[in-house]
Amino acid sequence: MPRFPNISAETNTKLIMKGEVVSMVVTLTLNPAIDYVVHLQGMAAGRVNRCEYEELQFGGKGLNVSAVLTNLGIPTTALGFTAGFTGQILEDKLHEAGVATDFIRLDAGMTRINVKIRAQEVTEINGRGPRIGPEALKALVQKLDTLDGGDILVLAGSIPMGLDNAIYEDLLRYVQGRGILSVVDATGDLLCRALPYRPFLIKPNHHELGEIFAQTLATKEEILKCAGVLQQRGARNVLVSMAGEGALLLDETGKTHEICPPRGTVRNSVGAGDSMVAGFLAGWLQSGDYETALKMGTAAGSATAFSSSLATGEEIMSLMRELLK
Repeated sequence: MPRFPNISAETNTKLIMKGEVVSMVVTLTLNPAIDYVVHLQGMAAGRVNRCEYEELQFGGKGLNVSAVLTNLGIPTTALGFTAGFTGQILEDKLHEAGVATDFIRLDAGMTRINVKIRAQEVTEINGRGPRIGPEALKALVQKLDTLDGGDILVLAGSIPMGLDNAIYEDLLRYVQGRGILSVVDATGDLLCRALPYRPFLIKPNHHELGEIFAQTLATKEEILKCAGVLQQRGARNVLVSMAGEGALLLDETGKTHEICPPRGTVRNSVGAGDSMVAGFLAGWLQSGDYETALKMGTAAGSATAFSSSLATGEEIMSLMRELLK
């Protein structure tokens, strides 16, 4: 697995925080995709529709985290599975963005294509993706054997059909006791089953948090109460994003942090939560301070929301300077 590509020794020393030496942030996306985005003035069902313009983008929560970390100068490698010609396109797109990858190539099937139709309203058609068999999972576990103590493993997003909901739980059990910090950005049972393995960070939004407890969370007090339960179940730090209302963080020292987002025009919600995870990790790695990490996470999430794609490092740092005033 590539480690520290083009990172100077000076940068490496900044990643030694609070006695924990962090060598690499590794993200795992089990069901990545190529997003084929078409823009139309209007769409009529049952007719030929011609788009104004189209885009090919890489898709997947972990891939987004790696891309934003790369933009912020943090060493990262994206793991996952690819297949077919679409898998090669996915890898090419990531390499164009400067993201280091270490994918497992599957012999059959193809990396899924998600069609995003942006017209009067947004319509999405998501592909299923290839089957991931026992041998491919064994190859993934072998890659996890290369992780060292202090590395960060980010498990992000949904899982493909055919994999058991215990997959994140199984992977965390496998790396348990090796000093590897884990981040889980998932929903429902997939997230809850990971809690006993003491993830360093989880990041549900307030809707996802409410779904876990089968209720609509209308107040900050309700959000904090439910976040506290997840912390009691094992999560070290619980970061709850609340869209235009900002974010709340319950950190492992017992402190509660609250932040309002910077002002700006929301143009895009895709990848904003993933950007927040990346920004939080970057802020924590560079400062060892949870309040700073929350600000960096908020800056990154907001910068992506204010942009038409994943935020650049310059866009993030511009908002970070605003939040530090």
